[in-house]
Amino acid sequence: MKLNPEKASFGRHETFPLRYGWLPKGFQAVQKDPHIFENADEATVRMGVGKNMVNSIRFWLRATGMMASKDYSLTQLGKKLLNDEKPKGWDPYLEDEATIWLLHWLLASNAELSTTWFWFFNSFHKPKFTAQEAQVALRDFVRGNVKSAVATTTLKNDVAVLLRMYVQSKGNTRTPLEDALDSPLSVLGLISQEPGGKSYMSQASPRHGLPEAVLAYAVIELFGYREVHALPLEELMYSRQGYAAPGAVFRLSESTLVGKLESLVEMLPGIFEIRETAGLHQLYQLDEVDPIRVLNAHYRSRPLESAA
Repeated sequence: MKLNPEKASFGRHETFPLRYGWLPKGFQAVQKDPHIFENADEATVRMGVGKNMVNSIRFWLRATGMMASKDYSLTQLGKKLLNDEKPKGWDPYLEDEATIWLLHWLLASNAELSTTWFWFFNSFHKPKFTAQEAQVALRDFVRGNVKSAVATTTLKNDVAVLLRMYVQSKGNTRTPLEDALDSPLSVLGLISQEPGGKSYMSQASPRHGLPEAVLAYAVIELFGYREVHALPLEELMYSRQGYAAPGAVFRLSESTLVGKLESLVEMLPGIFEIRETAGLHQLYQLDEVDPIRVLNAHYRSRPLESAA
């Protein structure tokens, strides 16, 4: 979760945005054969996609935390979420919008594998921008925060893929059907394209569709990575010391974040508490809690809300 200048990475998606069926397809392929990604030719046959797409699926599985970053083992969260065998996962086909919010947090907080996504949602705060402006800002960020040089073309491709993933398509009939299919992340409305298509917007919003359980997961994970029991609300709103911030990642206003944290305190009594000391508002974690248990409570108690 913390940005490491020596471990940032770019361009590993092979210029393919994440598509709806890719995480289930890749996850279930690994379930059936844990070594499938070790043989690219075999994987292309078994998964029915090209070699570059196989590499892209492998990347997205890792970037979203469904598969370990160092090997091909499936993570505990991945199994809980996407398992298509018994016991059935919470949402193996991404039908609940909560899953999309969760995947967004996992991607945008992964400073090591999806550094451009981490940068955009934690460090790029311009509400209205062009693709070129985003590319220049990313280049400047890399120069100041990443140890190795990154090709301009790679950064340009990263920005293009990010925008394609979060902006809903306009139904251009000249675009091939497969390329026109929106990424699941486009349903969140975190980035929109202005009429004319030259500018984009990514602004703070109430985000009524963001479930408390997903925010709780993000907050608990941040506390764990920071190894603290209290965080100023400002550090939950804005990225500090190279860590992701839920307020920034979910594009929340300060007042919206405070309101959602207050709801979180009510949802998990005895776990969180907001206190004011010397004019500083802080969120305290009073007791340990497994974030996966919080997610389980959401998926087991609520009917599925279609993400399509």
